[in-house]
Amino acid sequence: MPNDYNPSQTEAKWQRKWEEAGVFKTDLKEAKNPYYSLVMFPYPSGDKLHIGHWYNYAPADSIARFRKMQGHDVFSPMGFDAFGLPAENYAIKTGVHPAESTKKNVETMITQLKKIGCMYDWDKMVNTTDPSYYRFTQWLFLEMFKNKLAYKKKGNVNFCPSCQTVLANEQAQEGKCERCGTEIVQKSLEQWFWNIKKYSQKLLDGLDTLDWPEKTKVMQRNWIGRNEGVNIPSRIKDFGDEFEVFDSVPQTFMAQTFTVIAPEHPLVEKMVKGTMEEKDVMAFVARMKKLKATEKYNFEEHVEGIFTGRYVENPFGTGDLPIWVASFVVMDYGTGIVHCSAHDTRDFAFAKKYGIPLRPVMFPEDPKEAEKVRNLEVCYAKDPKGVMMKPDQFRGRRWGEVRDDVITHMTKTGLGKPTVQYRLRDWLVSRQRYWGAPIPIVYDPDGKPHPVPEEHLPWLLPTDVEFRPTGESPLKLSKEFKSRTEKIFGKGWTPEYDTMDTFVCSSFYYLRYLMENADQGKSQNLKTKNQNLIIDPPIEKNWMPVSLYIGGPEHACMHLIYARFVMMALKDFGYVSHDEPFKKLVHQGLVTHKGAKMSKSKGNVVSPDSFVNAHGSDVFRMYLMFMGPFEAGGDWSDLGINGVVRFARRMHRAITEKADSKLKSDSPAVMAALHKTIKKVTEDIEKMHFNTAISALMEFLNLIEKEETLSVHLGKTVALLLASLAPHLAEELWCKLGGKGFAIQQPWPKYDPALIVEATMTVVIQINGKVRGDIVVPKDLAKEEILKLAKANENVKKYIESGIKKEIYVPGKLVSFVV
Repeated sequence: MPNDYNPSQTEAKWQRKWEEAGVFKTDLKEAKNPYYSLVMFPYPSGDKLHIGHWYNYAPADSIARFRKMQGHDVFSPMGFDAFGLPAENYAIKTGVHPAESTKKNVETMITQLKKIGCMYDWDKMVNTTDPSYYRFTQWLFLEMFKNKLAYKKKGNVNFCPSCQTVLANEQAQEGKCERCGTEIVQKSLEQWFWNIKKYSQKLLDGLDTLDWPEKTKVMQRNWIGRNEGVNIPSRIKDFGDEFEVFDSVPQTFMAQTFTVIAPEHPLVEKMVKGTMEEKDVMAFVARMKKLKATEKYNFEEHVEGIFTGRYVENPFGTGDLPIWVASFVVMDYGTGIVHCSAHDTRDFAFAKKYGIPLRPVMFPEDPKEAEKVRNLEVCYAKDPKGVMMKPDQFRGRRWGEVRDDVITHMTKTGLGKPTVQYRLRDWLVSRQRYWGAPIPIVYDPDGKPHPVPEEHLPWLLPTDVEFRPTGESPLKLSKEFKSRTEKIFGKGWTPEYDTMDTFVCSSFYYLRYLMENADQGKSQNLKTKNQNLIIDPPIEKNWMPVSLYIGGPEHACMHLIYARFVMMALKDFGYVSHDEPFKKLVHQGLVTHKGAKMSKSKGNVVSPDSFVNAHGSDVFRMYLMFMGPFEAGGDWSDLGINGVVRFARRMHRAITEKADSKLKSDSPAVMAALHKTIKKVTEDIEKMHFNTAISALMEFLNLIEKEETLSVHLGKTVALLLASLAPHLAEELWCKLGGKGFAIQQPWPKYDPALIVEATMTVVIQINGKVRGDIVVPKDLAKEEILKLAKANENVKKYIESGIKKEIYVPGKLVSFVV
């Protein structure tokens, strides 16, 4: 850039000025027109921002700035989701305490985030590892416990015998520990769950009210998985145990010929104990549990089973049903036991594989196709036009129309009762790890759980722990943790040694940002008037739900469901007034390099720092936004950024060198182009089409570079249009042109509709229906004058020499001569 514009110096200057003036601080209590702009906060697992962070944060900042200039009171905070496994693994490897490595990474990332120039209100920063924050993570647990949404039960975890530690699913690769390659085993441990399943229908209904990508809403609907059907009471023959089986396709209950049960079901071990099948069945169960623990396990593809030697007494009088343990049965869906028939593709394939008899009761109308079904050559499933043959009272009726009548019949005869099941499982919130918020539960000498009273929150994470795995939860080895518990509650009392899932920390952080005079980042002993409130009710009512939430689609079925559940629960508890946390959701696209996803193994990772140091933050963020549609992403090119470098340099030169205070008005053509550009940039940023907004400014630059001089008014207007996309450059131009205050504090430019109306129009000339030329004429030119100019056109003259039979004029479009 010219000598008078140095990006690194200029950007640092304006970042300092913004901070000194408190430009981005938001008075949450006095806001009249609130707009809550939020990006998913980062996990400080590394010490640097990668290009994915930039692609999320910079465009989101452009929208926030745009809204501020449109008159909104914009709140745009930032924080850190800082508990979690990577820091703990780093501690195991190096001996560096997670608090130390996390603090260092957070400090580095804050420096980098400030270099982007985003309009964050840093006074409202949150860090989930700060005791003043995780006291509310613990408070939330206590609320769930108090309202009977938190409970403890046994659950399976992955355990590495070599490392002597519990592994997350993502650490169990192909059934082996990612650290040492040892085969994992399954351990059954008492763990804490939150009853999110209770909110299944509410979570489904709420999706209809949200401005979210339809694909994400579909993912959540499928994850929640509402299914209507019938619960059928069943009994194991010669065993006595009774249970219920959920049947989502009750029309074909007479076709059921066998029963499958999930490998994890507690009834499996009980019913094979002491039988000839016990050894083989339990070996199969152990193998399936290990296989299901891996990330790559797909129950649709893994279709395996083993016969238990037991049968279900069939209440329908069609023969007892052999019970098989099957790989594809999900323990947490329905009752974990399913009656199977010839009219389900997976059941059909399973029965064929293991030679289990099948009995079709529904057939297609076509006799040849019906014969194939009868001969078990094909599986005929869920065809609404299928003809029922059993039971007799429904013979001849269509499968699609008979469902309600079948359910009524089963209910009246006691064969079953209508029910709704959801695929959504309760949220397992406990982790056998150190670097997390301690669960605020203590146990009396009899082992009964009790909540830690609120006056003892935050229930501090002890520091005297051994990170190297021993097979025990790290907190169990803390002497301070045990002695603190006994000192407060009495001899023989013990603390809960598990910590909370980090998704709990991120399930409510959008509320903590909003706390007026909150004490995040300060000592946990600091007393404030809002210390015991997760959120001030008037502030929550005014600011929630979040106006725009931006983050990756990979969070669709975890964080985004958990946050919605927590908000709904808090409303039921009386702490908030809204059901939903995020009104509008946008997913940013993926930035690739050389057509592939960036990864260290591929050697195609782009480091933002080197480009920012060379060209400045504005150029880097503009190039990211210029690569393609925000929600689609784009492919990074090291050379491609040079075009944006030249654009910024040329724009700075054009405005600073051509702006002349003596020029009171620009030419009509330039003014028309300016107002068209205002309209285009405004509409594009509104739709988050940043690439076309930048393109419009580039086109306008091409025009004004041809002018000898430009008005200061035009220069200031261009600066304001840039304030959303290249904020530092915009401030520099605004200042050099004599603008008062900051560009970001000015109203967003408005276009004059009268000025964007074209002064001229193009009229096509046809001779006997064929186009022979065109003319450009003033829009208000009379018909007679337009016909005269058309006849005088050099390309037309030779065709009308023989005379014109008929003249036709279509206003604003064409002249047609018949000769």
